Amino acid sequence: MKIDLTNTTSSKINAALMEARRASGSTAAGMVLTLVIVTDEGSAYDALKAANDASREHPMRTLAVIKRAGRSPRARAETRLDAEILVGSDAGSGETVVLRMHGELAAHAQSVVLPLLLPDAPVVVWWPDNAPLHPAQDPLGSLAQRRITDAVTAESPVGQLAQRAQSYTPGDTDLAWTRITGWRSMLAAALDQRPSTIVSAAVEGESYNPSVELLGLWLTNRLHVPVERVVTGGPGITAVHLRTKDGDITLDRPDGLMGTLSMPGSPDRQVALKRRETSELIAEELRRLDPDDIYSTAVRTPVDRLREPANAETAVAERVAHAVAEAAEAAEAAAGDAVANPDRVTSDASERKPAKKAAGKRAGKDGA
Repeated sequence: MKIDLTNTTSSKINAALMEARRASGSTAAGMVLTLVIVTDEGSAYDALKAANDASREHPMRTLAVIKRAGRSPRARAETRLDAEILVGSDAGSGETVVLRMHGELAAHAQSVVLPLLLPDAPVVVWWPDNAPLHPAQDPLGSLAQRRITDAVTAESPVGQLAQRAQSYTPGDTDLAWTRITGWRSMLAAALDQRPSTIVSAAVEGESYNPSVELLGLWLTNRLHVPVERVVTGGPGITAVHLRTKDGDITLDRPDGLMGTLSMPGSPDRQVALKRRETSELIAEELRRLDPDDIYSTAVRTPVDRLREPANAETAVAERVAHAVAEAAEAAEAAAGDAVANPDRVTSDASERKPAKKAAGKRAGKDGA
């Protein structure tokens, strides 16, 4: 069922929701939380589709806030609220309300959203893109127990992690962290099966992918070893190497579908590491509404803790410089020996002269 309301109010939207519920034969809400999506027209379709798919696991009321402040002075002066209500099969296992706020109303979205929240139910706010610098201080973010952002949509994803570290408040999370849940589970299970002392580690993945950095920072915090960050062509994270004295524990996923877990003394095994859809990531985040302490520790770790491996040219240059230094030391040692023992140097030179004359005679005979 779809209901369109033009130039409406929050009370009229609530009345329309109640009427739609009665028309469908159910007066009880039966929903467990309210999900507020703050987005724009360009990203609204994908975000609503992901939320509807996630609602099959978490029946919820979804409020999509689309702000249309207007470009011209006349458009900004016009204050209007338009709503689109979806109930039934069009809204998954819950209710969906698309709120389009025009003019100055866009700056006061919390006043429209607050009356539409489910009573005595948790509130989660999700910014698919263009997240605020301080989600907890945002007027809509302050209404929520959990706040979900996505660093991968930022212009500088790695720089966005630094911003998330500065503004972190208990209840914040990021989908870049949710994307590495499978990797963290597999690596922890591998170490449970084969306890080993990790000497160092390396994380391989595409450039400008915040999930790669977060996985490396997580390994740095949990293992307390140096971790290298290796750039590859992707997709996403391609491999993790845990180096031990007995050999490397490697989790490799070159195609983004299946991974291969290799451990010393054990046959390789295939593991499921498919890159997940946004709906699966949102569904996972909605399973827990308490603060994620492990995420807070990882995101607050400076990214410069990850080491960049030296390239081939740098390695060759280091070897040449080392050889030159050794030759210079040998020359200095020989010169010092000559100054300290001049008689020995003279005797060595006299012993070499007859040998040179004999070699000259042999060369003359052979040339003839």
